[in-house]
Amino acid sequence: MQLAGVRIGFGLTASFCTLDPVLQQIERFVREGAEIYPIMSREAATVDTRFGKARDWLERLQRLTGKAVLTSVVEVEPIGPNNLVDVVVIAPCTGNTLAKLANGITDGPILMAAKAQLRNQRPVVVAISTNDGLGLNARNLGSLLNTRNVYFVPFGQDNPRNKPNSLIARMDLLGATIVEALQGRQLQPLIVTYHQNS
Repeated sequence: MQLAGVRIGFGLTASFCTLDPVLQQIERFVREGAEIYPIMSREAATVDTRFGKARDWLERLQRLTGKAVLTSVVEVEPIGPNNLVDVVVIAPCTGNTLAKLANGITDGPILMAAKAQLRNQRPVVVAISTNDGLGLNARNLGSLLNTRNVYFVPFGQDNPRNKPNSLIARMDLLGATIVEALQGRQLQPLIVTYHQNS
């Protein structure tokens, strides 16, 4: 019940293979009493893949949270001036979103929510899921690791032999990371062994 009463702006980007484990965590947070403001990137909200149809993801997220899913910059803009949430979570966070966040690019609803939260000096929790975390995106990861009020869900290599640059967060540690971030602390250890069942 550590998240009871916590207001979470929850942004899901288009790492489609990771959406189901993230939605399972959202369901757990709602049961604990958290208030979830769901946000989806344009791609996550509109692209059908072998992992599921966009409409089904949207409907499931709305059903779990009891709130309409925010999918535009205009819809999330009030988060900042109205201090609507205690923490913004980006899970899963693709390499594309990671790069834009690290470089101050605000071209979608999740990045706008993160920008607003950081402007208010409040925590942003990032759960990476990217094939290039140890490749071209390593510099962006390094930059954000040293950015005030940005906290990472502990992560590891999900397939070091076949995808040596790929990193994925342990979604089962998402709740613990949020609790620590609300206290201004990074959950440790940050680099963990990733298990496919996590």
